[in-house]
Amino acid sequence: MCHRGCARVSIPPGDFPGFVPTFQIDKYLYDMRLSEETLQEVSQRFGKEMEKGLGADTNPTASVKMLPTFVRSTPDGTEDGDFLALDLGGTNFRVLRVKVSDNGLQKVEMENQIYAIPEELMRGSGVQLFDHIAECLANFLDKLNIKDKKLPLGFTFSFPCHQTKLDESILVTWTKGFKCSSVEGKDVVSMLRKSIKKRGVRGTGTNACYMEEMRHIDLVEGDEGRMCINMEWGAFGDDGVLKDIRTEFDHEIDMGSLNPGKQLFEKMISGMYMGELVRLILVKMAKEGLLFGGRLTPDLLTTGHFETRYISAIEKEKEGLQKAHEILTKLGLEPSHEDCVATLRICQIVSTRSANLCGATLAAVLRRIKDNKGVERLRSTVGVDGSVYKKHPHFARRLHKTVRKLLPDCEIRFVRSEDGSGKGAAMVTAVAYRLAAQHKARQKILEALKLSHEQLLEVKQRMRIEMEKGLGKETHAEAAVKMLPTYVCSTPDGTEKGDFLALDLGGTNFRVLLVRVRNGMRRGVEMHNKIYSIPVEIMQGTGEELFDHIVHCISDFLEYMGMKGVSLPLGFTFSFPCQQTSLDEGILLKWTKGFKATGCEGEDVVNLLKEAIHRREEFDLDVVAVVNDTVGTMMTCGYEDPYCEVGLIVGTGSNACYMEEMRNVELVEGEEGRMCINMEWGAFGDNGCLDDIRTEFDLAVDELSLNPGKQRFEKMISGMYLGEIVRNILIDFTKRGLLFRGRISERLKTRGIFETKFLSQIESDCLALLQVRSILQHLGLESTCDDSIIVKEVCAVVARRAAQLCGAGMAAVVDKIRENRGLDFLKVTVGVDGTLYKLHPHFSTVMHETVKQLSPKCEVTFLQSEDGSGKGAALITAVACRIREAGQR
Repeated sequence: MCHRGCARVSIPPGDFPGFVPTFQIDKYLYDMRLSEETLQEVSQRFGKEMEKGLGADTNPTASVKMLPTFVRSTPDGTEDGDFLALDLGGTNFRVLRVKVSDNGLQKVEMENQIYAIPEELMRGSGVQLFDHIAECLANFLDKLNIKDKKLPLGFTFSFPCHQTKLDESILVTWTKGFKCSSVEGKDVVSMLRKSIKKRGVRGTGTNACYMEEMRHIDLVEGDEGRMCINMEWGAFGDDGVLKDIRTEFDHEIDMGSLNPGKQLFEKMISGMYMGELVRLILVKMAKEGLLFGGRLTPDLLTTGHFETRYISAIEKEKEGLQKAHEILTKLGLEPSHEDCVATLRICQIVSTRSANLCGATLAAVLRRIKDNKGVERLRSTVGVDGSVYKKHPHFARRLHKTVRKLLPDCEIRFVRSEDGSGKGAAMVTAVAYRLAAQHKARQKILEALKLSHEQLLEVKQRMRIEMEKGLGKETHAEAAVKMLPTYVCSTPDGTEKGDFLALDLGGTNFRVLLVRVRNGMRRGVEMHNKIYSIPVEIMQGTGEELFDHIVHCISDFLEYMGMKGVSLPLGFTFSFPCQQTSLDEGILLKWTKGFKATGCEGEDVVNLLKEAIHRREEFDLDVVAVVNDTVGTMMTCGYEDPYCEVGLIVGTGSNACYMEEMRNVELVEGEEGRMCINMEWGAFGDNGCLDDIRTEFDLAVDELSLNPGKQRFEKMISGMYLGEIVRNILIDFTKRGLLFRGRISERLKTRGIFETKFLSQIESDCLALLQVRSILQHLGLESTCDDSIIVKEVCAVVARRAAQLCGAGMAAVVDKIRENRGLDFLKVTVGVDGTLYKLHPHFSTVMHETVKQLSPKCEVTFLQSEDGSGKGAALITAVACRIREAGQR
């Protein structure tokens, strides 16, 4: 029976010495000679079967089951300990003791004992089988005098199993001649445990596995990292996809097996069946008089009497024909030289097909790994075990050749497993122990950054106490949270109009804006702006240099807008702690955010700006208001929403403001109405009230900052510091051997290298771990998939804490507003700005949830400020001009 893609290939004389009756053998084995095109087709079909097995909807009907193993990591060389392993996969099984030592040499020492499994046990009851295994284990422990030691045990169970965790394995179906009753559908680990407990002890087919990306494994929750998939590829073809390449001999083997219709691919390629395939071919050819003079013997007619090891012997280069003669004679035949040559050829065709099919499916696996990694050229290593691969003289070479033909764009290295799967079971156990110990150690360190509901309530209450201190005349001087009056007493009412200039200074960049406010039917705000940078040498130079630079940029902007010489009212957003005595005066208390310009602290920044304008002698401006960026944000959002009475910034720095009742503002005379209070909450905790929740990483970041001991709350929640907290944690993990295999790169030692923007990128839901690794590589950090997961977890913990602390502070603010007004329930809007709030994928959600949990009597809406605090400064200026004009009238 021919199939599309088969090719009649002439056999080189070097492969088959002597006379070969080519036409007779070709007649029978033509369908076993698979062309490269056919192998490519088989490879593609297998790739589709893999997809089916991985899909939740398609897995139930898939023949290739792609079973998750819950093995998520490979050894990294730091494993250490004494382990036991059982290796069951055929008529013999092994018990092993494996000592793994991490002394820089990654040494593995093994002792093992092989035990037979009688045929009656292979087909008896499951209880009898596992009792026998437990008895052999007890015998092994007695011999080594370690029966009283409680050692971790790994179990290599080489049959199709469905796993729900690493130490649970439900047998799907027996293979390899096993037929024990009452085991299929049960947890073999549990059965083994029961048998071991009874004994008082503590403590040859084909398949492949590979590391698959978790995001592709529908059967397991989670999409982070990778997991080893046990493909159970022996069942490939059970759904009929290989019917065009299965021969009459494959059908005959299947019909005579213990499991007809199952494991069809395994029956075409594995050592358990190759010898039987050759026997069936020899019988058929003899029956037709093409071999052995038409003579048959009882031994040749007996299933299993032509063993697969005979194929390896017959195919040996020098003594192959002699071995063929010995084996055939042993079967009661009197073979001629031609019979021996023909038998050699049959063996080679059968084993070549096996190697080629094995190579075709392996090529599909490697192609998938290549696609998963998104690389142009895959470099990968395949670990191989099995008697056919190891003992057959040509099988490995043929397999490698097929893989390389089908995957010319990949560099594949094959490494033989010298110690078998028993050592592997011990290593899986060792890796699991290492991962569990490392996970526990990391969680213990991260625990300090995870805040309970009670802790957050306490933070909220402490913030409230500090707010009261800042508002009080007698306590203000010693208060950490300064609660500065802004002299902004009114929000926009919609009648404002005119053209205004605004400056927005709060970081390494600043903006100059022209803001056109319209009222009536055309009510709205039109803005034009230009961004300018402030070099570090000016940020940390003299005050005169800083303000001269600012005025130079204003001049450039006016020229850019064609407004040179025009005098306009100006609002100055100055996002640093200032003491105000009026709307147009702001005494700088202290620089933050990396600024250190001399001669500014204790001075009125409006005067410093005016002096710089006069020095330039190009234009004059009416500086109407100096405002904090938080206040500007509140005013911007207040223009859109009349309920907006709170402003919040969570960006490079962090701060909040809100409308306080004048009767509570003891630093300003008058009790009527409200005034916006610039809280300067970044300094919350500077008096030590947050010391119980500050971690060693917060202390390290604070100690090496430009202002040690100051702005402690800001250093726990704002964008300028979160990346540095993460970096310190990563260094700590690495020093302890819990990350990056204990190797600290020079880049990781560099302060500021882990920018907060990386937190936002790494935590993005749509970012695959491959991209996380790319970010880490950009930082000079060579990471594994596991490392990427750990880095992502650290980022998540640090960002979550920041959002929760921010939410606790905000809960204190909205609760105070509600209580000020004697309300049972408050509806309020918070205007928010800042890159961390806007760009981080989860920060805002966590913060909102925290406020809701801590302030259940407030309905808080968060309105994002799209136009920043510069627009707010212009609106404050517009409101001030409106009020001033009304007073003049």
